[in-house]
Parts: sequence; C-alpha cells; structure tokens
Amino acid sequence: MLDPRMILVPVFLLAQVVLVRWTATTERPPAPPALASFAPQVGGWRQVGEDPLAAETAVQLRADQFLSRSYVSASTGSMAGSVVGLLVAWFQSQRAGRGEPHSPKVCLPASGWTPAFTGEVMLDTAAGAITINRYIVVNGRQRDVVLYWYQSPHRVTAGEWAAKFWLMADAIRDRRTDTALVRVVVPTGLGDDQTATAAAVSFARNLYPLLRESLPR
Repeated sequence: MLDPRMILVPVFLLAQVVLVRWTATTERPPAPPALASFAPQVGGWRQVGEDPLAAETAVQLRADQFLSRSYVSASTGSMAGSVVGLLVAWFQSQRAGRGEPHSPKVCLPASGWTPAFTGEVMLDTAAGAITINRYIVVNGRQRDVVLYWYQSPHRVTAGEWAAKFWLMADAIRDRRTDTALVRVVVPTGLGDDQTATAAAVSFARNLYPLLRESLPR
C-alpha cells in the first residue's frame, strides 16, 4: 500500500514554493537586526571571541546576517562544559532564490559528525516557555551537545516541518518570511553529556529573551 506521506510531503513542499512565490511581490521584509552589537554578556556568560564562518560555509548557508561567537561561564572558567559556541543565521526573506535555514541534522552529518542522540527539551525563560532540539554528535574523539531552534517573529519552532508550516502561515498573514536558525554548541569534554547539556540549557535560557528583543518582531 502506498504510504500517504510519499504523496503529502511533495505536495506540501510544492504548496510552500507556490505560496512563497505568490507572496514575493507583496512581501514586506523587515530591516536587518544589528547582530554585530548583540549582548556580550548573556546571563552568567561573557563573550570571549568572535568565530568568523569559513567562506565556504557562509556561501552554503546564504543567510543575510550571521552572529558567530564564543562565550565562557564566569563561574566555571575553562572547566568542561563552560565554553559555548553560538551561531545565529538570520534570513530576511525565504522567497524564491533566497536562502533558507539548513537543519543541523543535515549539515553536521555532512561535515563528518555522527548523531548519537536526538530529542527535544523545554526551557522556561523570562520570555516564556519554548521547546527546542537537543542533538548530541560525535566526530572522532570529539563529542558535542547541540541545542537549536528556528525563531520567527511570532514563535520558536523545534521541528523542521513545523517551521515550514508556520512559514506559510506567516507569509499569508504578515507578508513576511524572515526567520533565524539559532544553534548553541557545548563540547562534552570527556563525554560528560549531563554537564554539557546543563551548560547549554543555562545559556539558551538566558539567550532567548535577549535574542527575542534583538530580532525583528
């Protein structure tokens, strides 16, 4: 028997393409955010450096703005789980010919990382509760905890398909298709997933309210 998903998935993707093309002529893209001046202090974490993306990576992502930094916990210094890598890729429009967020579940394996765990986690933040992805990946002797989500003017979305659905809904309602892919990475040290996850969650919980105020709404 034919799996209905084999029909629904291409129909859904086609509908998305048609809708985005239809809204392109009347789209009202927001002004770009000032990500370069984003907070150097995120809760108990302070910025310790900028991490420019490789030219090849930037070309592949095709985002309109990037924020790529390292933060360190003031309380734990250089201990395992204390260093966080933050990447925000912001897309002003996803109309035909423009860029769109690439799922880390696709990009990381393509870069040599092997998935060890995938799931979701809910964060209670000062700006409300959000559900985001928790992804653990391994590359040789390296092991990272990755949290990521899709952030649009009205909501945070964990799932890739949910993000595509809400893209269509927002395109109809607001004539906007801007969104951001937010990724938080914490190395596990000697494989201490629990400590790394706690650090990543702590950082993300403080990050979200700040980012919500910095991105167009």
